[in-house]
Amino acid sequence: MRVWVGALRLKTLGASLCPVLIGAALAKHDGVFVLTPIVLAFAGACLLQIASNFANDLYDGVRGTDSGDRLGPTRAVGSGLITPRAMRNALIFVLILAAIPAFFLTKRSGAIFAMIGVVGAISAVAYTAPPIALAYRGLGDLFVFAFFGPIAVAGTRAACDGAWTTTALLCGIGSGAIAVCLLATNNLRDRVLDAANGKRTLAVRYGQRSARAQIGACHLLALATPMIAWRCCALPASVMLATLVALFATPATITILRGRDGAALNGNLAMFGALLYCYGAAFAVGSWFDGGVA
Repeated sequence: MRVWVGALRLKTLGASLCPVLIGAALAKHDGVFVLTPIVLAFAGACLLQIASNFANDLYDGVRGTDSGDRLGPTRAVGSGLITPRAMRNALIFVLILAAIPAFFLTKRSGAIFAMIGVVGAISAVAYTAPPIALAYRGLGDLFVFAFFGPIAVAGTRAACDGAWTTTALLCGIGSGAIAVCLLATNNLRDRVLDAANGKRTLAVRYGQRSARAQIGACHLLALATPMIAWRCCALPASVMLATLVALFATPATITILRGRDGAALNGNLAMFGALLYCYGAAFAVGSWFDGGVA
């Protein structure tokens, strides 16, 4: 059981919670908040995140990318703790579960949620699964930004009344940028082993200097998004509480820009992971300071 819980990678679920909190806060602010579709959106996002984690564990393990030289946490398939067949079965089971909230959201809020569910499921598996293997082609960052950023935030907001708003898409930039910070830091840490196994992430393709600059730029995006939302989208100034929270993670970015490397980056990963939870919560609390629309 301990091995399976580790394979879930519960710390990564902040990438699912953060955009759902932001989307729910925007729905409350617009006066359309409904709890049931918000819960369904969160359940679907978490299940697809877990499916992606299982697929990553499975296909990286089979390829040998998660070898004994790995600098991060032990992976179940790569270490031999779980067989590829068992992980494949678990992946299929989670994908079936993910179809349940997608079905109800489609029935309630429109066919676009069926499309998001299908594309999300394909992307979760194809992130590391051949023949597409997005992460091995340097495309993982783009899909992480989209699915944990604008699509997730705007989709959660739209789950309440079917309306996809420009404000929600804009606010999704912040959560997507932090998710990319997390991914890019992981890829920076693992670039040597990834290169040896043909996993051509952006850190492998363009080098560590580019990866460090990418993390810095994405952190700045996360800082700026609430300020832009306040100025351009008639949100209360208190949403900038999320900017304040993001400022507390500045040491993680500064140490990366100054050259921190290897296993020492695990601490930076933990900080960005915590930031995902706190950023979404701060944005939600900030958006409610003006009382929203009852």
